[in-house]
Amino acid sequence: MTAPAPVSAPVVVTPAVVTPAAAPSVSAAVTEREPVNALARLACWRYAHLLPVLAVLALLAVPAPPGGSASEGTGTVADAASGILVLFCAGRLLRLRERPLSRTAALVLGAPVVGVSIAAIASYDPSFSLAGVPRYLQIFVLVPAALVLLVRDRRDFAVVAGGLVALALVEGGVGVVQNLTATGASYEGKDIRAVGTFGSTDVMGMATVVSYGLIVAAGYALDRRAAPRVRACAAACAGLLVVPLVLSFSRGAWIATAAAVAAMLVATGVRRAVVVALAAGALGVVLIGGFGVGSQLVGQRLDSITRVAGDPDQSVTDRYTMWAAAVDMWREDPVAGVGLKGFPAYRDAHASLALSSGSDTDGAGAGFQRQPLLSPHNMYLLILSEQGVIGVLALVGSWLAILVCALRRLPRALRERRDAGIAAMVCALLVWQLIDFAYADIGGPSTVLTALMFGLAAAWSLGTVGRRRAPADSKSTPLNSCHPCFSYSLFCL
Repeated sequence: MTAPAPVSAPVVVTPAVVTPAAAPSVSAAVTEREPVNALARLACWRYAHLLPVLAVLALLAVPAPPGGSASEGTGTVADAASGILVLFCAGRLLRLRERPLSRTAALVLGAPVVGVSIAAIASYDPSFSLAGVPRYLQIFVLVPAALVLLVRDRRDFAVVAGGLVALALVEGGVGVVQNLTATGASYEGKDIRAVGTFGSTDVMGMATVVSYGLIVAAGYALDRRAAPRVRACAAACAGLLVVPLVLSFSRGAWIATAAAVAAMLVATGVRRAVVVALAAGALGVVLIGGFGVGSQLVGQRLDSITRVAGDPDQSVTDRYTMWAAAVDMWREDPVAGVGLKGFPAYRDAHASLALSSGSDTDGAGAGFQRQPLLSPHNMYLLILSEQGVIGVLALVGSWLAILVCALRRLPRALRERRDAGIAAMVCALLVWQLIDFAYADIGGPSTVLTALMFGLAAAWSLGTVGRRRAPADSKSTPLNSCHPCFSYSLFCL
């Protein structure tokens, strides 16, 4: 008789209990995925192709290394970022197989290559002059062409313009603090000159940034098709930027900004120009007369503009002397000039004894320095002396061609009230630069910003921004869609 088989006990399946120790593994996996998801969202962002441009604008605010010279043209992180911008644009063209520049844009932006190349080859020392070719190509050819290819519609234009205004507000705020706390560059024995993060060796840097930002903000404030809040925000930004511009004590920037804004106001309406002029006068009376914002020094600086011919100071005397030396160099070789980077080598042979040994700089976190006078502080005379007539026709002709193309679009924009503010703003930016080049030249950390300005202006004048037909790889956008982008880039960058 066999024994009965043992009955096995019933198996009870209990649900697995997640211990507290296992919880971190789940959260760690989510945390590891977050950077990947963030990068994916960034790559799919509508304006991801503009990140290299915005990076250049942001890196312009990085303080210049101490001990550098604005005239020596040493590279900065913003210059390196502009090189990455050009490479990014070239790679994007190859990857998307987009249409390159139009024939007109290629001719206008490529013209400086001819003058620069001939000046370097025909120089008395070609090996030395060739070192200056990349700088000219960077500022006047490569970076502007990259912006023409990347800024394709009004939204792209508004994002870059908003980033420029944001940079101007940051630099202007730093400059105002420098004036109030006496930590700026030295002026009349006091460290009160607003220079932003560019330092005492590039006193025109902050003035240039603030002037650009003021003109851009004024352009959007004058656009009647913009939303009221956008126009109010832009007008407030333009008003705020007047203060650091005044505290920069830059006569050239004052003259250029006044002329550019006046031209922009007259283009958009004479009645509005009169109203804004009266408001600006009242604001000046309140700031200088009421609050005493550098009233005595500003008055002296304004008075010095009228005395540059009768009783010039040493800085004006040095400038006139270097201008005469540049003209004398051109007479020595009128066709191709003395060669790129040749002005310092030939300066002493052509300058009179009235020229001083250098300019004194101090303050803004740097000690006393004696800066050598390595350029005539006039872009036209610098080109004329180093590149001759060929260089003037190529470079200045390229700038004037961009301005002419912008002026051709202005009447239609005003007549149709379509992008009238942007059209007037682009013309004003070019007018500002052409006037400022009579008092300054390229050199220093802020030089790459000039390239961005020419690129933004060329994107409107020669590119597809605001055209009737949108490019094949993008969708057409309504007119007012650019204005929220301006506010977004201004407040969030």
